[in-house]
Amino acid sequence: MVTAYDYPTALAVDRAGVDSILVGDSLGMVVLGLDSTLQVTMEDMVRHTAAVARARPCAFLVADMPFMSYEPSASRAVESAGLLVRAGAEAVKLEGGSEYADRVRAIVNAGIPVVGHVGLTPQRMHRLSGYRRQGKTESEASRLLEDARSLEEAGAIAVVIEYTKADVARMITERLSIPTICIGSGPYCDGQVLVLHDIIGLSTFTPPFAKRYADAMGLIVDAVSRFASEVRSGAFPGPEHYK
Repeated sequence: MVTAYDYPTALAVDRAGVDSILVGDSLGMVVLGLDSTLQVTMEDMVRHTAAVARARPCAFLVADMPFMSYEPSASRAVESAGLLVRAGAEAVKLEGGSEYADRVRAIVNAGIPVVGHVGLTPQRMHRLSGYRRQGKTESEASRLLEDARSLEEAGAIAVVIEYTKADVARMITERLSIPTICIGSGPYCDGQVLVLHDIIGLSTFTPPFAKRYADAMGLIVDAVSRFASEVRSGAFPGPEHYK
């Protein structure tokens, strides 16, 4: 699973052959320049989900439910999920464990597949005292397992496990019958997910659990610098560009 946020990145990611595309609320930081995911709105998610869907990807398309789009009530959760499906999503993802099992159940009962998300849940960063690894204690590990089980029982089709100890992610994976997808939680899940901008080197900050496979920022800077230099020197446009 890899994130995509617009038509061209969806085309590229899908051509690369990933199994699933996530329109993540991480777009708040890597695309919109916001400080966190908390400022991402439902309108943002609908717009970017629709753009990704226009690429008609073969990969399974999942869209994040942004902060406060499902917390107030189960009915709000169903309405919000419906907006993302109308925009082109094939499933929605929401953060939280047992406390939101009723939201997951309501969305599933409405006919919409749900992916859960436990461990480090960025929308709850204030409650979690910031971005820190989860599952360090036995009680934390037990709570994470219970959260994941609650999501499975509520009808979730998969669970993302973010930034936990690797043995905790392995324990959860072994005890669930649905797939688990890790991000920063080690190699023992059924799948892995990373933010596209971290993979291609277009992020201003890369988390310690991500791996950069390219330098897209350097490529863009080089290309635009060459364009600007040729404009200033008169080399561009050449006759082949206007005749």
